[in-house]
Amino acid sequence: MAHARHKVVGLGELLWDLLPTGKQLGGAPANFAYITSLLGDEGIPASRLGQDDLGNEAIRRLTQLGLSGGFIQTDATHPTGRVNVELDSAGQPRFEICESVAWDFLEWTPQWQKLATETDAVCFGSLAQRSAQSRSTIRSFLQATRRDAVRVFDVNLRQNFFTAEVLADSMKLATIVKLNHEELPRIMQGFEVEHHREESSARRLIEMYGLKLVCITRGNGGSVLATPDDCSRHAGFRVKVADTIGAGDAFTAALVHEYLRGASLERMSEVANRVGAWVASEVGATPIVKPEALKLLLDKVG
Repeated sequence: MAHARHKVVGLGELLWDLLPTGKQLGGAPANFAYITSLLGDEGIPASRLGQDDLGNEAIRRLTQLGLSGGFIQTDATHPTGRVNVELDSAGQPRFEICESVAWDFLEWTPQWQKLATETDAVCFGSLAQRSAQSRSTIRSFLQATRRDAVRVFDVNLRQNFFTAEVLADSMKLATIVKLNHEELPRIMQGFEVEHHREESSARRLIEMYGLKLVCITRGNGGSVLATPDDCSRHAGFRVKVADTIGAGDAFTAALVHEYLRGASLERMSEVANRVGAWVASEVGATPIVKPEALKLLLDKVG
């Protein structure tokens, strides 16, 4: 927490999750940027909203969360993104994601190009690349980052909004790939590569795409982190789940926070699992927390 403050971008979809209990601002970039900021870095969401009531409300909500809306584009033609969400008895979400919304039309601008050159880490996913325009913009952003910048591909297989080509191209541009244990066999099958064990498949991805780290999350079963020459397993934390929305994004934010500081695989695993479990125990992806409460949470890591 005393180290230099890094500039970390969440790039992609910004939207409203329309839950049975009401709407909550969502999308991986905002969730990721919020937890990044809580941990002490400068979390910046980069996305696109419609010029409508939901877009205006989203900007107000970002401000309430302490996040800048300076890199949020506005779209006069397409509406703000929306997702219909239903929760099952275990708190697991099911998503119905609306199409042809503002974040499908991300533009590559001089402002975003400047941000890319100043970024220490950027997190992007597969969902925001479902349209050709946004996919091209995300690729341009990644290619404009410094060589030493950390590029995190957080896989997010939703509905039919992905292809093997998009997944492979994204991994080629990434430093770190994060995915869950259900996505891993689907991805290996899409790449026409045999999947046996999580660790062996992670190492295969590292070899195929020159990655520095592959992270496999296992829900409340913890995680597996693999590098070219090391591996760390974590059992996770048992918590009373409120809902799991945003828990994976929180995990990724904590992982990146520790990676930027040269932490060991064991510490990255511990911090990421602890922060992810905390978000799962709260309602929504951006729970409000007092700074001293977060410090107590992280002090448990040691």
